[in-house]
Amino acid sequence: MTSGLHALDRHGDRDSTAGMLDFAVNVRGAAPPFVRAAIEATLDDLARYPTSADTAHAGEVIADLHGRTAAEVMLLAGASDGFELLPKLGVAHAALLQPSFTEPELVLRAAGIRITQVVGAPDASLSELAGRVPDDADLVVLGNPTNPTSMLHPAQTIESLRRPGRIVVVDEAFADLTLDPVTGRREPESCSGNRAADLVVLRSVTKTFGLAGLRAGYLLAAPEVIARLEAGRRAWPLSAPALAALAACCGPSGERFCRDQAHIVAAEREYLVSRLADIGPAVCAPASAPFVLVETPGALAIRERLRAHGIAVRSCANFVGLTDDHLRLAVRPAAHVDRLIGALGRAQEEITVGRTGVGRV
Repeated sequence: MTSGLHALDRHGDRDSTAGMLDFAVNVRGAAPPFVRAAIEATLDDLARYPTSADTAHAGEVIADLHGRTAAEVMLLAGASDGFELLPKLGVAHAALLQPSFTEPELVLRAAGIRITQVVGAPDASLSELAGRVPDDADLVVLGNPTNPTSMLHPAQTIESLRRPGRIVVVDEAFADLTLDPVTGRREPESCSGNRAADLVVLRSVTKTFGLAGLRAGYLLAAPEVIARLEAGRRAWPLSAPALAALAACCGPSGERFCRDQAHIVAAEREYLVSRLADIGPAVCAPASAPFVLVETPGALAIRERLRAHGIAVRSCANFVGLTDDHLRLAVRPAAHVDRLIGALGRAQEEITVGRTGVGRV
């Protein structure tokens, strides 16, 4: 496996350390009080194994949220847990729509499954990519919105990927913060309510609710698909605190929190994009998620200079279809963005001077 910045198993957390201003990791701050309270309520009972009642309750809350049955919900220790289970589907040929999250490729390659990379530009439409998916691919994996491009694809086009004998897996880790730019409707292109037998949707609560360290998410699919994924799974795959967090995040309070956060993210993202336009890094695609992808010459050198200023950004050198000149920037409040833009402008100037010698004495 390739090492360093180009390794598939490198994620944004490696670009940030404690105390840095973090634009590298797409997690929205600390968990809200109602989620913390749900977690804390389990702490005095950690000597007890998670019960079937705890698990059933979380599953029922999630099913109600998406208009599905509890049999169509599988609880996960984070969305990556769901990717790790995909080889159990018995597929032979996976098409990965790229650039996208690297974890599916790692898991599928380790299982010896043949992979076709369907690579497009960061702003490529899904209809363009769909036309290049091999007919014999019995698994198709994509993100919506896609990490790291922030592109949001039409649910109708995702459904066009379906074929007899094929399973389509949609990573919706950031879908809960998407908004229709015209109507303001939240999750306008989510497939979470689609009960098709060949469609699997992965969701995470760790990004929006600040729970990356807890590991909590879920999968939505037909009961027969879930039965295949559950076969041989370990006992107690989720802790009691994670089950409590899932129920809190997916209940009414969680929904209200998500609605508020979606509008906050949209405003903060608009500000970030406008400030980037002032100094030149090109935003690569229309952004719908709590991050944007940018391209700028010397991005790796810029990344190191920003680290010296205590600011972490995500190198995208290890994403299929992207280069060393791509960076992903998490959406943050305006004051943090202003600090980033100031440091980014200085870093660009230092690199330009270093290359041309202009300004040297």
